Amino acid sequence: MQINTVETIETLGTIAFAISGTFAAMQRRLDPFGVLIIAFVTSIGGGTVRDLLIGDTPVAWMRDVNYCLLILLTSIATIFFKTHIKKFKVTLFLFDSIGLGLFTMLGIQKGIMFGLSPGICVALGTITGCFGGVIRDTLLNTIPLIFHKEIYATACILGGILYYGLKYFNLTDDAATVIVIAFIFVLRIIVVRYKLALPKFVY
Repeated sequence: MQINTVETIETLGTIAFAISGTFAAMQRRLDPFGVLIIAFVTSIGGGTVRDLLIGDTPVAWMRDVNYCLLILLTSIATIFFKTHIKKFKVTLFLFDSIGLGLFTMLGIQKGIMFGLSPGICVALGTITGCFGGVIRDTLLNTIPLIFHKEIYATACILGGILYYGLKYFNLTDDAATVIVIAFIFVLRIIVVRYKLALPKFVY
């Protein structure tokens, strides 16, 4: 995948998760500073954990202040436009799902750049997609979605498997990436719409 495509995915994913983090914080009626903090950790949490695991330090947002500025501007814009958005929960869900797909692919591509095996790349994609939300929900005193019966991390894993399946059939990187992002987004919508879930273990 070309570098500019990776940068585009990272920018769009950062915006999507900044919006979802902002809405999650506003739902809990945090003050403006609290909202900005939640937006920030939602956007950079997964990527920070990923970069620390593979030793790519200082992590991306420390090397490029533009990430921080992008999150700040996105969060402020979201706060100002909140009066025009009636269904906070739906908006949060949609942007969280978009960010999940974008950051999953970003994590996979980062693993490929470091020459890691497909299984590890899929794991990095899952971490990148999910852990910002885990940190966000933990700070907001909510059980993270990844620990619910609802399909969340599983969507990242299935998306990663699909990516390598498409590459096996010689699909271009860009086409495979778009398909996987769309797959994860649509899968999340279907799962929530029809209340699909993994089985629970009862002791």
